[in-house]
Amino acid sequence: MQGELERALATICDEPVRIAGAGRTDAGVHAIGQVMSFRTASLLDGAKLGRGVNALLPEDIAISALEPCGEAFHARFSATGRTYEYRLRIGSDRDPLERWAHHHPAALRLDAMRDASGALIGRTDFAAFAIGEGPVRRTVRTVRRVEWTQDGELLRFEIEADAFLRGMVRAIVGTLLWVGRGKIGVERFGEIVRSQDRAQAGPSAPARGLCLTHVDYRERNESEGTDRDGSDND
Repeated sequence: MQGELERALATICDEPVRIAGAGRTDAGVHAIGQVMSFRTASLLDGAKLGRGVNALLPEDIAISALEPCGEAFHARFSATGRTYEYRLRIGSDRDPLERWAHHHPAALRLDAMRDASGALIGRTDFAAFAIGEGPVRRTVRTVRRVEWTQDGELLRFEIEADAFLRGMVRAIVGTLLWVGRGKIGVERFGEIVRSQDRAQAGPSAPARGLCLTHVDYRERNESEGTDRDGSDND
């Protein structure tokens, strides 16, 4: 996505353009709330720039809004929070046209998954859900809110935090699916969260069910600490 946007912007702005995203998403993960920043000497206003870029982008990428920002603004490092949503479609029938949901044919214990999710709230070392090659420099994050909702056969898991580790949400959902299937209990999920051991957690849920839905730029809550590196890689 970044390469496509940079090529389109370079054409419209008539100069090389480098963009910075609020979060780096794995292949297959959606991002309807992605925010990106860039610098340009172009005199085109946001509306004209947006129309020109959208005309050059492939069908699965689009700019929803463009506006000027201050010199100090950076889409990634100025962000104070992100929200992801994971969708599960429960039932025997799979919808081949549904691109943003992971199909799970068996019923799940939603109440148990809700109870287990409470162990995620607060400032915690989430090393148990960190995915990647080599050691992760800092794995402490502050999760502000988690919520499960159901609409018929569609389950939505929403999680808001100051930042996320690479693959963190997918690893969390994969482990919560263990709870939903009755493979582990609520207390065991809490033990896994506290273990800081990725080997104890479940497999990552598929990328197609995950979407970055919102990026927050409100003033940072100092009680959440200052050791964030601005990373967000789910």
